Amino acid sequence: MAKTRSVPDLWMIAATLGILAIGVVMVYSASAVAAFHDYGDSFYYVKRQLLFAVLGVVSMFVMMNVEYAFWRKWAVPALLICFGMLVIVLIPGLGVVRGGARSWLGIGSFGIQPSEFMKLAMILFMAKLLSERQNQITRFTTGLLPPLGIMGIAFGLIMLQPDLGTGAVMIGAALLVIYVAGARVAHLGGLALLGLAGLIGLIAAAPYRLQRITAFLDPWQDPLGAGYQSIQSLYAIGPGGLVGLGLGMSRQKYNYLPEPQTDFIFSILSEELGFIGGSLLLMLFLLLIWRGMRTAITLSDPFGSLLATGIVGIIAVQVLINIGVVIGLLPVTGITLPLVSYGGSSLTLLLTALGILLNLSRYSR
Repeated sequence: MAKTRSVPDLWMIAATLGILAIGVVMVYSASAVAAFHDYGDSFYYVKRQLLFAVLGVVSMFVMMNVEYAFWRKWAVPALLICFGMLVIVLIPGLGVVRGGARSWLGIGSFGIQPSEFMKLAMILFMAKLLSERQNQITRFTTGLLPPLGIMGIAFGLIMLQPDLGTGAVMIGAALLVIYVAGARVAHLGGLALLGLAGLIGLIAAAPYRLQRITAFLDPWQDPLGAGYQSIQSLYAIGPGGLVGLGLGMSRQKYNYLPEPQTDFIFSILSEELGFIGGSLLLMLFLLLIWRGMRTAITLSDPFGSLLATGIVGIIAVQVLINIGVVIGLLPVTGITLPLVSYGGSSLTLLLTALGILLNLSRYSR
């Protein structure tokens, strides 16, 4: 680790706060109709989003000033705590079922999602383990298999909820860390084929996942069932055109498009702000990812470099999956758009992770 530190990456801060501001505005615009219908308060969702955004920004600036070496010591305890939470959430009476998945711990409308915490804990653990065993990563049994086994156990617990989307993000980010750490492409290629076979098995084991695949290939086969979300999402994006219908003028948010403030918020943004608005948001994400990868590349400490890679991986994989689903390039998976979609624990935790990344940027060359 460098002996001196500089100011954090200001471009990264600007991109983060810009995306977050767009998210708050769009959460209100996308949710106002549903919030008034369900709760009699059109500001219901945006007030909660603002609360968690403020908490997250405070956490981000605190983490920005905590030396990242602190997380090396807590990587293993954090992973064990998250494993415990993933087990507890599966216990009936303790885990809360929302959206068909037992993914939450909490009381009433307030809760935390252990799988979100596991994403960051897994990256912390992978960065610590692989930075200490870089000379073994090219060996399959002693170098590659142990981290893959731990990752597989975590994925299995997440799938018991079930939550394929969050599990896929964790796997994608962790594999990126493993690849950057020096794993052999031949090993990863073989595992990719094995993972593809496992994914096909998971899809075949659950009829609703198979329906999502068939709806992805041709949503018009079941326009009022499995293909409904994909069709309504495209109905939102299409009329947006170049400049959009205007902020607050979406039609699809009037109970046509499910989850307009969460999974499909980019559809509403494209409908209201058009191609220009959607492109601006994507450019901010690209700026954030670029500055994050620049930090990872220029860090001399292997642990810090792998940690930065993993945090950027979480954001990049989640953005790719969410946008892919919204524009019809991927099957519906239930993944939110980072910093934009409505969410409590996910928003606060992601801002905390970005605070760690900003601290890492202070030590980059």
